[in-house]
Amino acid sequence: MKRLWTPAWIVRHVAMVVLAGGCLGLGWWQVTRAAEGNSISWGYAIEWPVFAGFVIFVWWRELRHALRSPVGADPAPGEADPAADVAAPGERVTAGSATPAGIRRPVRVVRAPGAPADGPEDDDLVAYNRYLAWLNANPGAGPGDYPG
Repeated sequence: MKRLWTPAWIVRHVAMVVLAGGCLGLGWWQVTRAAEGNSISWGYAIEWPVFAGFVIFVWWRELRHALRSPVGADPAPGEADPAADVAAPGERVTAGSATPAGIRRPVRVVRAPGAPADGPEDDDLVAYNRYLAWLNANPGAGPGDYPG
């Protein structure tokens, strides 16, 4: 529970209270305008409390996510160090290490297709590469200016 009283979480709590209270206040304002005869305000009177409910929902979801995550681990998605759980080459992974024995992180191996060593050259590919080289040599030219 101490994690929910850091400066970042205090800002989140205050923002939730201000935003939800503001949305509910604007909803009440629209109810009073609708009671005075402004018929379009009935839609807004329903819309603003829905916004307040959404703010509370997002705050509650973030709160639950923070409580479920391990203590001290609060990286944002995509910011985790991919090499943190991978054993170095030749290093044995044991039960006491960061990664349990027998469980390895998947490794993506990208293999670019190689050109055939002794195969015939593709005439269309050669012509396209010549066209790209010409465009690179003539930066102001357009495709219609190509002499070939």
